[in-house]
Amino acid sequence: MPSETIAPAAPVVRLANVEQAARTLQGVIYETLLQQNLGLSAAYGASVYLKREDLQVVRSYKIRGAYHKISQLAEEQQVPEVVCASAGNHAQGVAYACQLLGLKGYIFMPANTPAQKVSKVRLFGKEQIDVILTGATFDDTFQAAKLFCDERGSAFVHPFDDLAIVEGQATVGLEILKAAPQAIDYVFMPIGGGGLASGVGSVFRQLSPQTKLIGVQPLGAPSMQQAIRAGRRQALEHIESFVDGAAVKCPGALTFELCRELLDDVVLVPEGQVCEDLLRMYNEEGIVLEPAGTLSISALRQFADEIRGKTVVCVLSGSNNDITRMEDIKERAMRHQGLKHYFMVTFNQRPGALRRFVNNVLHPDDDIIHFQYIKKNNKEKGPVFVGIEVKKPHEIMGIQQRMQDEGFAYEYLNEKQDFLSLLV
Repeated sequence: MPSETIAPAAPVVRLANVEQAARTLQGVIYETLLQQNLGLSAAYGASVYLKREDLQVVRSYKIRGAYHKISQLAEEQQVPEVVCASAGNHAQGVAYACQLLGLKGYIFMPANTPAQKVSKVRLFGKEQIDVILTGATFDDTFQAAKLFCDERGSAFVHPFDDLAIVEGQATVGLEILKAAPQAIDYVFMPIGGGGLASGVGSVFRQLSPQTKLIGVQPLGAPSMQQAIRAGRRQALEHIESFVDGAAVKCPGALTFELCRELLDDVVLVPEGQVCEDLLRMYNEEGIVLEPAGTLSISALRQFADEIRGKTVVCVLSGSNNDITRMEDIKERAMRHQGLKHYFMVTFNQRPGALRRFVNNVLHPDDDIIHFQYIKKNNKEKGPVFVGIEVKKPHEIMGIQQRMQDEGFAYEYLNEKQDFLSLLV
């Protein structure tokens, strides 16, 4: 899409409308816990509270905006059906809202969506929804849904760029302030399209203006951060889709304006850090999160000095994590920690190259976790894909030096995620 200059002022999310949304949602959602986490509090010398939207109905906050929007459509426009495009949490929220309100819903999802996610959408929507799997990418799916919607005259329920959606998500902010035992100094929130941050930010700016509001995006999908810094929205050409709940190429027009005016900062967190923290929360706290739901916790490291002695809230946005992803999550976490390293090594023509590599390059505690000849008919001097696991991050520097000393040409591959995904 072409770049767009900023609007002169963001529309106001009115507290009266947010309070009405909260009343509409009574009996539909859980008023989730605002729970102090002792481990994070001790680690950062702060009072760290977690807003547990991972425990919400449909296991994410998305039901708030979806139900609020669809209930308005049902009351005001008497529409017979709604349409949405989503690869996950928004789809579940729309499906559940359709079931509760008795509206027909058409849920468009990418053709490669895991079966577990599709089955959850069907579970929440029951006989009220149809799932249409189409499109190789989410953008393809989105366009197909919009075309279908326009042809039928249905109502489209956008995942974030809609005032009613923002008002529904804003009820998270009301609940935080209602439950907080003391004044809140910082709130950390994940950002994909910006609906949650726009809503929560709007509530805090009106009811707790001294609170610093920090949006968090994955390093590989920095659309809101770049838009705010540039002063205009512009779709990113490429994004890393691993943190799928926050991987959005372009923020919404409405949410961009709101986040630009409301937030104190938008920071980026490496995907490997997200994986490391996701595993730590599971292993040490028994909290199951999806990658997007972990972003706010991962951002605390960047603010460690600032938040000491402060009261901090991290919004945990969801827990829809497919267990089949855990190996990939562990893999990325270990690379981020500097414990797993991958190389393309060219073995020279000297006899016994493999033996010299094992004996002279590696130490007894180093493990070869992957070894693959790229050219099977040229093993003595062809390239070899090698994965090495070390006990301490700094040990990899010695391995690299010894490869040079022994005459092994190599290319370091840890930052080439697209290539590694084909082999690991």
